[in-house]
Amino acid sequence: MRRPLPIPELDLHLDGFEAADPQIESAFWITIGVCQDDLLPLAEHHSPSGADSFYVLHDGAATWGHPGDPQIVALHLQRDVTAQTFRFEAKTLPLASMAQSWLIHRGCPPNAIDLNPDLGPAPADEATRSLERRLMGDGDHFAYGHSYTSDDPNDWVTVVALRAMDERTPSPFRVVVEEVDSASWTHTLREGGFATVEAALRWCNERIAGTAGPLPPIRPEVSSTRPAAVPKGPAARPSGRSR
Repeated sequence: MRRPLPIPELDLHLDGFEAADPQIESAFWITIGVCQDDLLPLAEHHSPSGADSFYVLHDGAATWGHPGDPQIVALHLQRDVTAQTFRFEAKTLPLASMAQSWLIHRGCPPNAIDLNPDLGPAPADEATRSLERRLMGDGDHFAYGHSYTSDDPNDWVTVVALRAMDERTPSPFRVVVEEVDSASWTHTLREGGFATVEAALRWCNERIAGTAGPLPPIRPEVSSTRPAAVPKGPAARPSGRSR
């Protein structure tokens, strides 16, 4: 991710705190500590009590790791301010809006985790802003299955394959594509719908290779219209059981 401004320092507000147990200490070092200098805080929120902190982070070191690895880290710090200990949850995700959704579903106020507009490419249009808001709000409606991030300035793209948690959802397999224009420093986000996971993954691979066609539209939801029932006898009496 391009960084046109000086990089703000990540402050985890853990001075005087220690991990709640050795396992947490080890996991925190492996997940956060070892790469802390490469983590750019795109958004953060701290609860008034100081017990919780929520971060959307960009991992600048990911570009040197396994090709295609996601570069966004969602971090939730949980502090015991009396015992001066902390616990944490973290998740690596391909899109900032997915990280925001993950944090919101762990108690972060939705209006408190907006991205710093100076630290990333701006949304190019209202379609992008609308889809980002939807991913933030209903991210738990879809399971994250596959992604590939390429930060090549000539074709800066992230593809994400998702599966609807409700199998009745139209186009149950979705592909979300983020494309960055490095010249204008803006990004677009678009979504397509697929009937099978194989088709969704095939499109993702073709997009990374530069051979994909347009994203297929999401199949519209079919409204079920039932014919009026013809009574064949007296209605059954309620059993009295509550549901």
